[in-house]
Amino acid sequence: MSATSLIILNAILAMMMFGIALSLTPADFRRIVKKPLGPVVGLCAQFILLPALTCFLIFLIPIPADVALGLLLVSCCPGGSFSNLMTYLSRGNTALSVSMTGVASLLACVLTPLNFMFYGALNPRTRELLNSISVSVSDMLLIVTLVLAIPLALGLVCAQRFPDFARKSEPFFRFISLFTLFGFVLIALGMNWQKFLSGASIFLLAVIAHNALALAIGWSSARMLQLPVADRRAITLEVGLQNSGLGLGIIFTFFSDLTSMAIIAAAWGIWHLISGMSLSFLWQGLDRRQARRQSNAKQYSYES
Repeated sequence: MSATSLIILNAILAMMMFGIALSLTPADFRRIVKKPLGPVVGLCAQFILLPALTCFLIFLIPIPADVALGLLLVSCCPGGSFSNLMTYLSRGNTALSVSMTGVASLLACVLTPLNFMFYGALNPRTRELLNSISVSVSDMLLIVTLVLAIPLALGLVCAQRFPDFARKSEPFFRFISLFTLFGFVLIALGMNWQKFLSGASIFLLAVIAHNALALAIGWSSARMLQLPVADRRAITLEVGLQNSGLGLGIIFTFFSDLTSMAIIAAAWGIWHLISGMSLSFLWQGLDRRQARRQSNAKQYSYES
């Protein structure tokens, strides 16, 4: 992509992160201090377990190096604002989801580049590819700071100084976030459509399996510590619905020649919307079934 196109794409990504910060309040961060167990479990699953297990699996499974790098990069990205909406529809702990998104986005300024370069260097195949591109940790830290840290900081300040503006404009920025994600996905797939068609089975299988792993890590981590059901759902969706828009922005900037890497991130952007909505509908159905059972049990008890 041209330098101008990259500047525009990164500016749009920065605007998306600014919008996420507008929905955050000091209460979201105080909530983590008061009840840290849920957020700590989710953040550890997101930034430790998911990248580590992804690295382990791409080491065991002989997939192409650029596909492996795409999966690894997505696993190192934080959760996106879509997870907050899906948590709300799933009757999960939306406050926990919002808090985790805010903290994860801040942590990602450092952890996303460090995790990606660290785990990418552990695998001989991906290490060789990274060395051939000569991308440094400092380069990635700089771009993530520009498109993630600074917009988030500005959004937090704006939300505090101008709460009315933040409240009124937050829905607009949420729409921009989703629109940006779809735009990045369409650009990535459009530029590499023929290659996607030729290897669609490999790409889709890798993305679906990886997303299932992410959701399973979130759910299992929360369940092992016996967190409430609403917290489990929030953590599951936060770990399983990654900010693939950030991943695509990084790929367009540093890995524009690795088409398979872009296809993986773009396919993730589509599939996690499908898996998130499907999981939300499943949980809604289970809740309705449980409510009917409880209602029938009460009625039977009353009649007896």
